Amino acid sequence: MVYRALERLFAFIFLILSLPLLGILYIVVRLDSPGPFLFLQLRVGKNKQLFWIYKIRTMVWNAEALKKRYIKKNEADGPVFKIKNDPRYTRVGKILSRIAIDELPQLMNIIEGSMAFVGPRPLPRSEANKIPSRYQTRFMVLPGMTSEWVVQGSHLLSFKKWMELDCQYAKKKSIIKDVLILLKTAYLVGKMVFNR
Repeated sequence: MVYRALERLFAFIFLILSLPLLGILYIVVRLDSPGPFLFLQLRVGKNKQLFWIYKIRTMVWNAEALKKRYIKKNEADGPVFKIKNDPRYTRVGKILSRIAIDELPQLMNIIEGSMAFVGPRPLPRSEANKIPSRYQTRFMVLPGMTSEWVVQGSHLLSFKKWMELDCQYAKKKSIIKDVLILLKTAYLVGKMVFNR
């Protein structure tokens, strides 16, 4: 598909252009807290295929092990785990996550074909397995670095609304919709960066 080929090409170009920034972030993250620069986790993608997602580590190195300690503080109203001010964030990680720069390594996921620029956000296997059958449509398309859920204010939406937006996207996916979501994402990221 031409569209997928172009996505991979743009992802490769953006990755090359972002290498100096990634180099600086590598030093900052490693100086801020012990642990690796990248966080790798198994996520569920298109047709429920498993893949490794790449992110800049924004939490303490043993964040997954600490998850059980904070499970009662979960703010999500569905079978997912979300805490707006998660205490596992590092000082630098909290900033990187807020401006979504920790997602940059997912350009590698796009290049390898496990993700797209736009699509439902990929969930960890433990959460994806609990998604009700009526929302399985979300797994028909590649997961994305951003989504309709993100641009509509992810932390403000209910689990039901989140899943409905994902399913609507999967059913009516189009290049025009992708471009609009990318433009909205760029606007939101710019707003967060310059309003700090």
